[in-house]
Amino acid sequence: MQKYGGSSLATLERVHHVARRVAAAHATGRSVVVVVSARGNATDELIRLADETDPRRPERELDQLMASGECASAALLAIALHRLGVPAVSLAGPQSGVLATGRYGSGVITAVATDRMVRLLDQGNVVVVAGFQGVNSVGDIVTLGRGGSDTTAVAVAAELRAGQCEIYTDVDGIYTADPRVLPGSRRLASVDLAVMAEMAFAGAKVLHPRAVELAAMERLVLHVRGTFAADDGTVISGGGDMKVLETRGVVVAVAHDPDVARVLVHSRGSRKDLASDVLAVFARLTIPVDLVARSGPYEDEFRMGFTVAEHHVPALLPELDRALAALGGSVAVEENVGKLSLVGMGLLNRPEYTARLLAALSAAGIFTSWISTSQLRTSVTVPRHRLLDAVHIAHREFGLDQPGRGADEPSTTYVESENR
Repeated sequence: MQKYGGSSLATLERVHHVARRVAAAHATGRSVVVVVSARGNATDELIRLADETDPRRPERELDQLMASGECASAALLAIALHRLGVPAVSLAGPQSGVLATGRYGSGVITAVATDRMVRLLDQGNVVVVAGFQGVNSVGDIVTLGRGGSDTTAVAVAAELRAGQCEIYTDVDGIYTADPRVLPGSRRLASVDLAVMAEMAFAGAKVLHPRAVELAAMERLVLHVRGTFAADDGTVISGGGDMKVLETRGVVVAVAHDPDVARVLVHSRGSRKDLASDVLAVFARLTIPVDLVARSGPYEDEFRMGFTVAEHHVPALLPELDRALAALGGSVAVEENVGKLSLVGMGLLNRPEYTARLLAALSAAGIFTSWISTSQLRTSVTVPRHRLLDAVHIAHREFGLDQPGRGADEPSTTYVESENR
């Protein structure tokens, strides 16, 4: 099972490179299924065209349009494989049996009917599946949201009982920080699935969090590799190599997310606990929420704060306004913030990690506000224009730039980096 991202297919030269890699796997006698994303910036270009045609375009039609990007990638790769003498069949999401439910633009996979894929594989074909899409109960295409091709690949691999899913991208593995932001970061040979899920949710862009969560539930091994690199990448599994002693925690990586907004819900004099009403809006829109805080039950006013992905705000605000209007509530949004996270093991039991992070950021004049800590992740919000500075500081503070250095030993080495 292989999955290739949009950057891996951005040019025809790259498409032919991927075809040669897939052909080599097919030549070993293994059955090969490949899931692909839209090429390069194709999805952004399709959205731009839709917006120029009508900014109020129906979401159903936008999904129909966006799904065509992955279908084009799948067909091009199949054609490139035929050129190499490899039998291949491309399938759109509905043709591949991917069933989905939920809102257009943010669907979730409910099942994968693999009968057709299995028949094609038995006939000796490579099956190339268009990721990011499925078909709902009325026969409409529903796209799966950002990173949806990763989720498609994991769901198909799990249903086919592949045991492992190789994710090929322009980064040759999982790093202690984004190497495009911090060149001094180190590639990790292996990462625990639970830790990877936290890294993905905290902003690491290599894998989509829903894909990692599904892999964990299905006990599927993920192998992240560079499409144009010869090394072994990073193996992500439930059995990780990390050994954590009672007296020692491990900070594995620093993740950052600039796509963040802080939202504050307020209602003065309300006799009703509005938390369930607020969270019901998120559930209806299938929008994840993080860093949640709320007022206590005996206060005169209700206050609830949380962070969300900034790109969800346009869809979220009207729904929150409607839900709170009759209850006298109001919503305020603060943008221009970013989220910085330490990801590892045993963080909740070791508050000194959070203290060290806050002290290091404060010493650099970086103001932190909301804080959330769990065993696997400590997250803070910082001004967005200082987010990359915060990545450098945290990476250095916990010694992640130095191979073999313990996470409990502060480092004194400064790492220069470029803006992403």
